[in-house]
Amino acid sequence: MKKKVLFICVHNSARSQMAEAYLKLLGEDQFETESAGFEPTVINPLVVKTMKEEGIDLSDKKTQDVYDLLKQSRFFGYIVTVCERARETQCPTFPGVAKKLHWDLENPEDFTGTDEEKLTKVRVLRNKIKKLVQQFIDEESAAM
Repeated sequence: MKKKVLFICVHNSARSQMAEAYLKLLGEDQFETESAGFEPTVINPLVVKTMKEEGIDLSDKKTQDVYDLLKQSRFFGYIVTVCERARETQCPTFPGVAKKLHWDLENPEDFTGTDEEKLTKVRVLRNKIKKLVQQFIDEESAAM
């Protein structure tokens, strides 16, 4: 049986989308994963660009509202919030969860500088998320 994982951030436009994509890619058939936000917008174009560099196409991916999942009474064995500690009050909570994790990650919407500087920062964030997802997979595989 696949473990159900939900990644949540504020807008479902970057961090949660990258984490979902990596878990789908690296977690093979061990996990069923989704991502959502409390104020969904559209996927950050720099995220689309940096994920494409990894062979992951998010260009047609839609954001989704965490409240829609709540209304559907969806159950997830793991909820992973990916908001910055400094903005943790904005970071959502999801009831009835077996395991909650928090990854303190910067929001790409707050990155400043030229487009190239922002792109570099998004790449650093992407690589950090990839590493966190792999650690999560390794830890869960060891626990089985």
